[in-house]
Amino acid sequence: QVQLVESGGGLVQAGDSLRLSCVASGLTFSTNAMGWFRQAPGKDREFVAAISWNGGRTNYADSTKGRFTISRDNAKATVYLEMNNLKPEDTAVYYCAARIIPIIATTAEGYQYWGQGTQVTVSS
Repeated sequence: QVQLVESGGGLVQAGDSLRLSCVASGLTFSTNAMGWFRQAPGKDREFVAAISWNGGRTNYADSTKGRFTISRDNAKATVYLEMNNLKPEDTAVYYCAARIIPIIATTAEGYQYWGQGTQVTVSS
């Protein structure tokens, strides 16, 4: 059974930083591309960042480029999202997602497994 468990969310002020983690189990983690998505109240789920199986390729949404960094540790079956200079518009539930093939995707439809999400709230 595949499980993705996110952690690290919380309430912060604008300009602060947070690091999200997602631990995977039930996968051959090193063969999966991984992604982060987010969903704000009343909005569709949107792409945040993705990373290929070995970390060699990454992709970011325009809104997060330069502020967020995705990384992974295959030995720990964990993917991270370092978020700096947070803004109130970054407030959302953040979801970790796994793709059954090693190449990244930027749409939710490209991912087969999802975590339960972790709330990030940024106050102004």
